[in-house]
Parts: sequence; C-alpha cells; structure tokens
Amino acid sequence: MDFSHELIMPNDDIPFKMFVFEGRNGSYSRDKHWHRSVEIFALFEGSLSFFIDNREYPLSPGEFMLVNSNEVHSISAPRPNLTLVVQIPLATFANYYTDDKFIYFSHSSRNQDEQVMGLLRDLYDTYSRSECGYELKVLSQFYMLVYLLVTKYRKLDISPDLVQINRNLNQLSKITSYIKENYAQTLTLESLAKTFSYSPTYISHMFQKYAQTTFKTYLQNLRLEYAYRQLANTRTPIGEIALNHGFANSKSFSHVFFKRYGMLPSEFRRASATHHPLK
Repeated sequence: MDFSHELIMPNDDIPFKMFVFEGRNGSYSRDKHWHRSVEIFALFEGSLSFFIDNREYPLSPGEFMLVNSNEVHSISAPRPNLTLVVQIPLATFANYYTDDKFIYFSHSSRNQDEQVMGLLRDLYDTYSRSECGYELKVLSQFYMLVYLLVTKYRKLDISPDLVQINRNLNQLSKITSYIKENYAQTLTLESLAKTFSYSPTYISHMFQKYAQTTFKTYLQNLRLEYAYRQLANTRTPIGEIALNHGFANSKSFSHVFFKRYGMLPSEFRRASATHHPLK
C-alpha cells in the first residue's frame, strides 16, 4: 500500500490546472497519494471509484468528488470514463483558512452539485475553444467555482486531528517533493538523510507512520506512474521508457507494470484508445 505526494503545477495561462483524467481508457488504478491542491473529479460518462479513509465513493455520471488538500486518496477506473479534473492551488483560499493555513471542504450536502457540474463543463468548453477573450471568461467561471466552494462546501468546525494530519503530511511532503524531482536518479534512504539532515531511520519511520508504506515501495510506484504516462501518450520504445524513469531495464519495468495493471506494457500500448475530449 502506497501513499505518494503529488506536486501540482498550474496551466501556464490560468491559475489552476485542468485536464481530462488520464485513466479515461479504463484498466487504471492510482495508489494512495496526496497533494496540497484542492482537487475536483467531475464524471460525465462511465464510472470510477474513489477511496478516502478506506471508504469507497463510487461516482456515476453527473457526480463529482471533492478532494481536500493533503487528503490521502486513491482511484480505481476499471472501465472507460470521461472525467474532468480541476486542481486548485491551496493559496487560492488564503483569505478563508480556518487554522494553520488549513481549509476543509465537506461534500455531505449536494444541493449545489448540479450547478457545479454545469460550471465545470462550461469552464472546460471555454478553455478548449480558446476564442478571443477566453482567459477573462475562464477566470470569471473559475472564481464562481471558488465562490461556491467557499460558501456552500467549506466546513468551519474542524477537528484538531484533521489539522494534525495535515501538518504531518506537510512535513513528509518536503521529502516526497524532492523525490519527485529526482525519482529517475539513484535515490537511497542514506542520500535523502544527507540532503535533509535526518537519519535514514527517521526518514524510514516517517514513511511508515505517515504514508503507511516503505520508501522503496513509494519510489517504485512513483516511477511506475510516470512511466505509465509516457507509455500512454508517446510512441517511445518501452526499453527507453524504463530507463527514463529509473528502472534498471525493460524486464524490471514490465514486471512491475504487469503486477499493477494485469498486462504487459506492450499489451497496454496496443489496447490504448485515442484521446476522448469532453463534448
């Protein structure tokens, strides 16, 4: 079981990140991970499931999942789907923090869900068309979305446990962000300890306590995530992909890939469908 910290960078021309979910073709899973950004998965076709705090949240068309900053989650998409992902930098909500640079959104009330889904579809449509002045319209739609999150979904009564979990994951995120930037290189507990002035034992303990995994498993899964993306989106030879992402050779990459996805990289590439944009 692996948790990984994901570093989210906004699109170049807008203050948030928006894209069609990479698991749109099905036969996809993403291990437990977290990131500082607030994340929305809006499902328009097909189905997928989220797992938060060991609880499953299946999504049907017309529904969305709201994932908080530093909320550990995983995703299962066994069948094809059409899902829009919006990732909003935490700093967007700076004026509305409740404690220790912390804000928490509850999805228990669904009164505004239809309005949010319509807004997300319009937001993607405006951005994808990129007509004259689209940046202004995108910003207006984006800030309406932020307004709805703050006024309709924000939870003010936050437990001390949630705040502490957020602090713990922030601490580990400094290390996992560094790993993400250097994952294709040779990394060991000893080299990380030297970089962060911790002992190897302490870093190992942090992974086991906060991420419920080992450093070795975390690094291997991170390499697999990046290799998967290159395999799905390019025609780069499989052996080259393996070396690009820190695997010793194509055989070791294929072994890890088969264990996760139930097929060899070559089989996955043949079965991959073309990009399926929102209509």
